[in-house]
Amino acid sequence: MPDNNTADRSIGNREQGSLELTEEIIQARAYQFYEGRGREHGHDLEDWLRAETEIFGKKTIAATTPSEMMEQKSNAAAA
Repeated sequence: MPDNNTADRSIGNREQGSLELTEEIIQARAYQFYEGRGREHGHDLEDWLRAETEIFGKKTIAATTPSEMMEQKSNAAAA
């Protein structure tokens, strides 16, 4: 009989790796904002949240099907 704990660890490791990769992408983008501002300190949280919004926004758009996008555009036009 297969060891279910092994399968659970495998899924957990994959999710952890994905989470770490996402965090690294956010960190890199936030640093770009910092550099773009001339390395002015004091905006780290703002940069992080802006990067998160940008990255998760792109994920949401990428996960949206074309028919869902058309429906969203129709609803926005009707409002």
